[in-house]
Amino acid sequence: MRVGEPVVFDDALAGRVRQLVSSTPGLSEKRMFGGLAFLINGNMALGVHASELIVRIDPAETDTALARPGVRIFDLSGKPMKGWLLVSSSTLGDKNALASWVAIGVEYARSLPAK
Repeated sequence: MRVGEPVVFDDALAGRVRQLVSSTPGLSEKRMFGGLAFLINGNMALGVHASELIVRIDPAETDTALARPGVRIFDLSGKPMKGWLLVSSSTLGDKNALASWVAIGVEYARSLPAK
């Protein structure tokens, strides 16, 4: 994405995430990664990139999470980082599926020191 290009992300998915995290203490939203990020106490927990959900998890859980359907490493720079995932929107149609990923991202972000 180049400077000046519009940020494009699935607004409906962002709204669904927003509903699930709206009462979370320390919540803020920030445009980043070409999409929208949800931060808890300054630490990214979740995001929406195009039509996919970004989930930040404990890096030690990366391999287990990658075994789930529709999950891949979030990699925009060619340097993949453990603990950053993209979850396909095709696996998030069920409210419980989305809520499960949201809970994982929020829990991990809460475990980090506030920024």
